[in-house]
Amino acid sequence: MTKVVTTSGKRKSSIARATVKKGKGTVKINKTALHAYQPEFARQMIEEPLAMADKHAKKIDIKINVSGGGTMGEAEAIRTAIAKGLVEYTGDAKLKETFTNYDRTLLVSDIRYKETKKQLGRGARKKRQKSYR
Repeated sequence: MTKVVTTSGKRKSSIARATVKKGKGTVKINKTALHAYQPEFARQMIEEPLAMADKHAKKIDIKINVSGGGTMGEAEAIRTAIAKGLVEYTGDAKLKETFTNYDRTLLVSDIRYKETKKQLGRGARKKRQKSYR
């Protein structure tokens, strides 16, 4: 029986679910290969945990389903899911420490959200200007 690990990452309203299993080192995001993922900056962000865990990343396949939010929110959710999956699959404490020292959001999902809109205006805190004359 092969070992399969499922992890998730969140950022704003984006949720990424990653499935990690033994393989040849392929990474697919919504059935698209990582090297074809656009924009370039988002792809570079996603590749960060894979580059840090180079020797482990070449031995596993990662399949990611991501939905919700914008491009950068999705990218950050994906990189969190990948990093969590790598750490959980390998069980390597040194790798976990490396990720934590580099950027804590690799292993901990970002819980910040846009503040909801209230009455009397266009945004969360903006109010209509009051006129006395």
